[in-house]
Amino acid sequence: MPDSKVTKKLTLFALTWPIFIEILLHMLMGNADTLMLSQYSDHSVAAVGVSNQIIQVVIVMFGFVAVGASVLVAQNLGANQEKTAGAIAITSLSINLIFSLLLSLGLYLFSENILNIMDLPNELMGEATIYLNIVGGFIFVQALIMTVAAILRSYGFTKDTMYVTIGMNIVNVIGNYFVIFGPFGFPVLGVEGVAYSTMISRFLGFATLLIILFKRTNKTLPIKSFIKYKKEHVKDLLNIGVPSAGEQLSYNASQMVITYLIAQLGTMALTTKVYVQNIAMFIFLFSIAIGQGTQILIGHMIGAGELEKAYKRCLKSLQISIIISILAAIAIYFSSDFLLGIFTDNLTIVEKGALILLLTIILEPGRAFNLVLISSLRSAGDVKYPVFVGVLSMWGVSVTFAWFFGIFLGLGLVGIWIGFIVDEWLRGLLMLRRWRSKVWAKKSFVKKEEAV
Repeated sequence: MPDSKVTKKLTLFALTWPIFIEILLHMLMGNADTLMLSQYSDHSVAAVGVSNQIIQVVIVMFGFVAVGASVLVAQNLGANQEKTAGAIAITSLSINLIFSLLLSLGLYLFSENILNIMDLPNELMGEATIYLNIVGGFIFVQALIMTVAAILRSYGFTKDTMYVTIGMNIVNVIGNYFVIFGPFGFPVLGVEGVAYSTMISRFLGFATLLIILFKRTNKTLPIKSFIKYKKEHVKDLLNIGVPSAGEQLSYNASQMVITYLIAQLGTMALTTKVYVQNIAMFIFLFSIAIGQGTQILIGHMIGAGELEKAYKRCLKSLQISIIISILAAIAIYFSSDFLLGIFTDNLTIVEKGALILLLTIILEPGRAFNLVLISSLRSAGDVKYPVFVGVLSMWGVSVTFAWFFGIFLGLGLVGIWIGFIVDEWLRGLLMLRRWRSKVWAKKSFVKKEEAV
């Protein structure tokens, strides 16, 4: 089968560096909230941190459509079936709008009940509820952003999504500055203001992405697919998206349980965890970017029937990701006092956080295995195996070990991180074994193109 017209233009570096910048900026948006709120109140940081953990679980629940769309669009573009790719793109937007609106309503109506399940300390409940009501109530906008961005990246337009993310960050930081520090007599709104700032930036970002999508692909996006679905398109979206989201949902749900365990250790431990994970994000964003870039390339290669090329691409990407993760983790650890000092002047938090960042040198290479290999397996159509292994390991190892070492043996956050390390490495090695087996080679979703 001949190379895709799009595939010929794509390289890992060309795809990955804009994705890297985009993810970095998304992380900076979350870190901007944390950093700016840390000048306001450590309690506010913890409240927003827990609320965001809940929001991340919800994002995964509607993220399944975006995941399915990215794989199917890439595979069909690889097979030179642009009409089918366009129809799938529009259908995925429609489905995700409906589903995410329902989830937004649920978060708005039941935010306090959900936070009560987390056993949140009373001093954090008020601000956490406000943030979850606002950001959670409008979370459908993030669902649409994710879907449009995934489609654009599958077409190879990774720079476009990067530029929009830059704009969203600028709007968010300016908004945060006004509502937290109150310049020119502007009212100080704290957590509530940060939530509104986040949502305004997302609305503007979505509107811009939608305009770009139609401008870039107007010849291959049939609008009728927004209300008239093809059965096989919906089926394929669900076949890829639901298992893929299941793996991520399991991970985030297990993280919520672990956050519940950490809450038993007190507000200081919870705050330390939020700061450490905000810093650690800057380590594994390299692997996320490489994984997403590799997923796009492998999707195109699978669609074009280039199986051996796809096999080698994944292993090479994995090697790069592991090396970068180790170097980044070491650099972050030796800068830990400075980095944690940006967020807080509490010496106990700084000391505990530095110890946890030392453990990330072991953790992050294992995470790199999962981020690259699972993305590759998914893009090849092998989506069920990562879920099966993930659920068993996340709950049987990560949560169980976190409770045993962190709570039962009293090792605190160190024990929690031991659970993370064992889980990531176990899953990562099993994913490597799966990729080498080449079972995924027979799971492509590409079909002969019909009139759309």
